Amino acid sequence: MRLELKNIDKSFGEKEVLRGVSFSAESGKAFGLLGRNGAGKTTTIRILMDVFPANSGEVLINGKPIDYDKIGFGYLPEERGLYPKKLIVDQLVYFAELKGMSHKSAVKSVDSWLERLGMSEHRNKRLDTLSKGNQQKIQLVTALAHDPQIIILDEPFSGLDPVNAMLLKDVVKEQIVQGKIVLFSSHQMSYIEEFCDSIAIINAGKVALYGDLHDIKRNYVRDRLVVSTVKPQKIQDDFSSTCTVTDNGALMIQLESPAEKQTVMKRLVDNYDIDEIKVFEPSLNDIFVEYAGEQV
Repeated sequence: MRLELKNIDKSFGEKEVLRGVSFSAESGKAFGLLGRNGAGKTTTIRILMDVFPANSGEVLINGKPIDYDKIGFGYLPEERGLYPKKLIVDQLVYFAELKGMSHKSAVKSVDSWLERLGMSEHRNKRLDTLSKGNQQKIQLVTALAHDPQIIILDEPFSGLDPVNAMLLKDVVKEQIVQGKIVLFSSHQMSYIEEFCDSIAIINAGKVALYGDLHDIKRNYVRDRLVVSTVKPQKIQDDFSSTCTVTDNGALMIQLESPAEKQTVMKRLVDNYDIDEIKVFEPSLNDIFVEYAGEQV
């Protein structure tokens, strides 16, 4: 299954929010939708989920207009959307029924997910008795209990400790393996890098960068080397102004051109105590700052 947004425009009154937004995502892969606050991510997600229509453009599945009666969406919002004073099981079953499940199937699925997430003991509690992290896991059940084909996760790791973050990672990976389309929207770039094959960065309502994340990184000029060593001073002295120290203590050597990469690598290995040497590739955080650092 291929999900495609094609030339989406959206305005609220005279305020133009989205301008020609286009990207696609495929089954069995995760897609990262990135941008600063106010860039247009939430509006894009709401149009995708048919919360409100675009002024122009299309949302397509396999090249045809999406039929929202046949395609199920699961949405984990950044802001909590459940009722704090209500019993957890009652509202989880209620939301699953709203998505078309029978009562019996909804109860079975909700209980299965509560067990999967280690939350069965909280089944008959009120939501506001739980920690922020456990509330996040309950919110996740509403996104997954009805077995949707498209899952949208907005800041899914917010409030989770490392153990629960690992549990959520496993759940997300399972959904990807099952052939779901998973869209991430997050400012935690390490998670996007871990899961997403492709990304789109939205800046001021337009797609500033879109494509395969590996290819995006490879397209940067490969004219810097990152060197790890326990004896950095001699290298710093010998390479002088072309050598700087990175935030994590490694050395960054600027080459005159990518063509001298192998020659400099050999020189380093032959003459210094080197623990590791590699060509510098920008992190997703570096790329995000470059393309979304200024609202255009």
